[in-house]
Amino acid sequence: MPFLEAIGSLDAQRPAPLYQQLQQAVRQAIERRTLKPDDALPPERDLANELAVSRITIRKAFDGLVAEGLLTRRQGAGTFVAARVEKSFSKLTSFSEDMAARGRKATSSWLSRSEGTVTPEESLTLGLSPGAPVYRFHRIRFADGAPMALEYSTVPASCLSSLEAVTTSLYQALAVSGHRPNRALQRLRAVLFSAEQCQLLGIAPGAPGLLIERRAFHNGEPVEVTQSYYRGDAYDFVAELNDGPA
Repeated sequence: MPFLEAIGSLDAQRPAPLYQQLQQAVRQAIERRTLKPDDALPPERDLANELAVSRITIRKAFDGLVAEGLLTRRQGAGTFVAARVEKSFSKLTSFSEDMAARGRKATSSWLSRSEGTVTPEESLTLGLSPGAPVYRFHRIRFADGAPMALEYSTVPASCLSSLEAVTTSLYQALAVSGHRPNRALQRLRAVLFSAEQCQLLGIAPGAPGLLIERRAFHNGEPVEVTQSYYRGDAYDFVAELNDGPA
């Protein structure tokens, strides 16, 4: 269905601003699946002419929907309806690798990157002696510019050449140092994001999320402990199950 038929018309006489009317119309069209995942939206200039509004109105509406994770911008290609990400529990892959496999660009915004010593809890999960040095990486993960997850990782300092070795992908940096994980234990549970987390991800207060707690190993040695908070409106987690002996 053409985009304009899917969203209908805007009404300057209504109290809601035009950009909010457009956001709501696109949001409802996505919920009804009148607009489907990976559908391309018309260029902003064409929409501004068709809807008789300014390009600033179109851009403001789309910026909000990108922040919500409903739309995604692809450099040189335009704006598309975002597809939910399927994260497989059967493969040990990084966020960067997951996004690359789906043709999406992964980026990060650092919240903090620091060196310290293990906490008592980290000492147990990483099998390190008290006082052992570790690196901590806290960041927001983006896909095509849309915030998708918050990630808090702790790695033994012996597994990386330096704190600055991690630029985009933690697993790529661990691979370079010969410590890329080849096995992991993961626990998934539903959570409600805190006010601070909602602000970081640009989502509504109290929004639902999915927390994955992962302990990863290289040849039996723990090399990573990570807590990842994924947006519940953008992720599906799948696992392949096989019949086995009772």
